[in-house]
Amino acid sequence: MVIVVSLIPIPYQIIALTQERNSLFEYPPDRLAAIIREIGFTCTSCARCCTREFNGHVFLLDHDVSVVKTIDPGALEPAPYPEFCDQNGIFYVSGYALRAKGDVPGSCYFLESGRCRIYDNRFSICRVYPYMLHREPDERGRIDWRQLSGLNQHGEYHHDISIEESNTIAIKVKEYENAILTQEISFLEFIRDYFAKHNLKHVQKVYDDRMRRFLKGETITVMVYCAGQLEKNQVKKSMQQPL
Repeated sequence: MVIVVSLIPIPYQIIALTQERNSLFEYPPDRLAAIIREIGFTCTSCARCCTREFNGHVFLLDHDVSVVKTIDPGALEPAPYPEFCDQNGIFYVSGYALRAKGDVPGSCYFLESGRCRIYDNRFSICRVYPYMLHREPDERGRIDWRQLSGLNQHGEYHHDISIEESNTIAIKVKEYENAILTQEISFLEFIRDYFAKHNLKHVQKVYDDRMRRFLKGETITVMVYCAGQLEKNQVKKSMQQPL
């Protein structure tokens, strides 16, 4: 498997994400609230969203990482698909993800008997899911706003949601999406300056070569961006990792 990262120069990536964040600011929260009421989603505690089989990896915001470190640091792993690899074969990724268990669906590290064992301390994405507000392509490749994940694949629909509750959800979703974009922009700005200072550059050929060796069992070094700095991680391929 070869992962092709963006070949767009970092300054242009920053501009693109900043524009996306501006579009998010301009999106009327009452429009999202109306969609939330129309969908009427309610959780049935099926726990499907807590598996990689259904949702891929769970990316954590910096303050979520702080919570995990106080509960169980072993639950953390570098987020998959690092954005960069320098000429020395060191990978760089924009944050941490939650580790999954070794079962077939790839259950969340904190899922026990179909229930979250840290529910009161659950993470940002867990608090707003399945709602979202970002642009992504649909099955036809058409890019537009997406407001719900996994429609008709989990939970129940067409339940009554009050205007007050839907407005609260809409605001929280916008705050979460803004936090994700802000963290990614911060990461890109940091890497731009860090690479310039240390005379580093992203090399796709080195990225592809190291990734192939990683998939064959070789340990790689991944520098994870967290709380404004890089944290060094040694990573070896396991059945649970999507990388």
